[in-house]
Amino acid sequence: MITVVPTDQIYLCCGATDMRRGINSLARMVQQVLALNPHTGAIFCFRGRKGHIIKILSHDDQGFCLFTKRLTDRCFAWPTTKDQVAVSLTKAELSLLLEGIDWRRPSKTYRPRLAG
Repeated sequence: MITVVPTDQIYLCCGATDMRRGINSLARMVQQVLALNPHTGAIFCFRGRKGHIIKILSHDDQGFCLFTKRLTDRCFAWPTTKDQVAVSLTKAELSLLLEGIDWRRPSKTYRPRLAG
């Protein structure tokens, strides 16, 4: 059973990350590059160079969890910067990101009502 610590700390690691990295390497990257503590229960998101794969790293009370998602027909919306800096997200923005929606510019979808 996976336990997820509820958190309000969600970070995107800007720039491209080598998707061959595992838990230890990503946790070290959080410490050294972002100067953040990976053991706090915060969620850290990383995107590959091509943009269709993300990895999400988090630490719960028992250890690290690493989740991967790959989109089949598009790329994840990501801030454009060459520096490895962290951008903070809300839970709603993370939800949009995981659905493949541009969380920076979400738009309303028009759905016509059925005549009744």
